Amino acid sequence: MIGTGRRQRKLELGRELNLTGNGGDIPVVRAPISLLALVLLAGACGHPTFPASSPHPLLGQPLPAIHHRQTLAGQPFDGAQLAGRPVLIKFFAEYCKPCQVTLPGAERVHEDHPEVRILGIDEDESSETAGALVQRYGLTFPVIHDDGNVLSGRFHVSAMPMTFMADASGVVRWVGGEGQTEADLRRAVEAAE
Repeated sequence: MIGTGRRQRKLELGRELNLTGNGGDIPVVRAPISLLALVLLAGACGHPTFPASSPHPLLGQPLPAIHHRQTLAGQPFDGAQLAGRPVLIKFFAEYCKPCQVTLPGAERVHEDHPEVRILGIDEDESSETAGALVQRYGLTFPVIHDDGNVLSGRFHVSAMPMTFMADASGVVRWVGGEGQTEADLRRAVEAAE
């Protein structure tokens, strides 16, 4: 047999490196496979990461102030209520076609993550239009009507929908623009937790 010498050398090398695991006949490489499994497991157990963010001047900056507002439900609202918890702030309007998809998604994220504060900010002309939008989509998170577009100015909102995800320290970590999806919202919320 021509290949016997080569096979014998492989077996001897396998025994020297303790790579045999089946009675010594065939070398079994376990260390690299075990190492690969550990690397894959470590990656799967890592902290979630934010989805790709839209470029925005508020990334890495504190959330702008929201003071002395009233929700569409008539409740007083102040930005201090957001302190110490992850916060998702979603700007939207009736005329915004992508909002018709992202608003129901935001409501589902709100239902699945009650530990995260979600605040909706409506940019429509009237609070009546804003209220109708809240009713249509069954939104249960607080919504403020941005009369005079003061908040959209503070947040540098240039397109709709626009969503800001801040961590518990109040720093903006992700900005979702027009192409945002429900999966993006979920990833942003999970990464901020």
